[in-house]
Amino acid sequence: MMGGVAGTTGGAVATYRAVLRLPGLAALCGIGFAARLPVTAVGVFLTLHVAVDLDRGFAAAGLVGGAVTAGIALGAPLLGRLIDHRGLRPVLLLCAVAQTVFWALVPLLDATTLAPAALAAGLLMPPAFSVVRQSVAASVPAEHHRPAFALDAMSVEVTYAVGPALGTLVALTLPGTGAWVVGAAFVLATAALGWLDPPVRPRGVPHGERPPPLRSWLRGPMLVALAATAAAILMLTATELSVVAILTGRGETAWFALANTVWCAASLLGGWIYGAARRPPPTAVLLGFLALGSLPVALGGPWWTVTLLLVPAGAFCAPALAAAAETVGRLAPDAARGVATGLHSSALMVGATIASPLAGVLIDAVAPAAAIGAAVVITLGVAVVAAVVTGTRAGSRGR
Repeated sequence: MMGGVAGTTGGAVATYRAVLRLPGLAALCGIGFAARLPVTAVGVFLTLHVAVDLDRGFAAAGLVGGAVTAGIALGAPLLGRLIDHRGLRPVLLLCAVAQTVFWALVPLLDATTLAPAALAAGLLMPPAFSVVRQSVAASVPAEHHRPAFALDAMSVEVTYAVGPALGTLVALTLPGTGAWVVGAAFVLATAALGWLDPPVRPRGVPHGERPPPLRSWLRGPMLVALAATAAAILMLTATELSVVAILTGRGETAWFALANTVWCAASLLGGWIYGAARRPPPTAVLLGFLALGSLPVALGGPWWTVTLLLVPAGAFCAPALAAAAETVGRLAPDAARGVATGLHSSALMVGATIASPLAGVLIDAVAPAAAIGAAVVITLGVAVVAAVVTGTRAGSRGR
């Protein structure tokens, strides 16, 4: 799959062991994982709260979920800019206060008032995802970037498997008071991240330094990396919704948990191999492999067939996301690193936001295969553009 893997499994283990021995990185991975869990639980918790506890149905729940997602997408680069100017701890304090107020009020709000409140909470969502990536880019030596970002991608994969499950458990077992549990988790996780206070700028680069203008770095390869991030998430989201629809149509919805577990395991394995590879394929190639590997899922069939077809689809999930994140971290100017990683988080949200309605319409109007096919076409298109842009840039350097 990827050329030049570090020899053997032992070589890969040695690669990751060397990375985790870097000062502060093991603590960053552990606390970062915990800080991301409540963020990934928000969507499913609010959906169940509105649809079940408030008995307003899934349309109203979708409005609230969409509001918090939009807030995160809009707020991430703004919070990143604040981190660039003021440092991490003041921003985390602001976010912790906002989340405390929001989650304390959730049981008292109806669906109508919950939507704008969720938008505001999304704007001030603790930037756990972008802070970890920003710290990796700022503090990890360049020769260790690839395995470090691969570890981050694998951690995100596990977070998205565990967080929504915990959110569902809290929503169903603690109706009415579950929101306070989620709020407490936000406060504890944000406090832990603030206590760690990971470096978000290279040593010697002060906060408040005037950042370079956007037009000087938000161009070419950076735009390609952000587009690749959005396309990868679009592909994953469309595949997930289509698999649910395929299994539901056959009366096999209960098997989705197993299929999803296999899918995640394949992604973790792919991320492990990518991080240990000496000469992995570029982002454009990995994105193309992700699209082509996902296409066979459109064939559908019984649950065991779908589960097997998800293996090649999953193998390139973490590698594609890690490669794009690594590119963003490498190209971001030190004085604008917070904005760049915030834009990366926004790209993740944009991909999911586009994929959900697009896949839903195609599943209802045509078939699940149509949703996967459309996502494949879009993802391959982005991969081709990425190959052209990065190839042209490499060629210009050669001249």
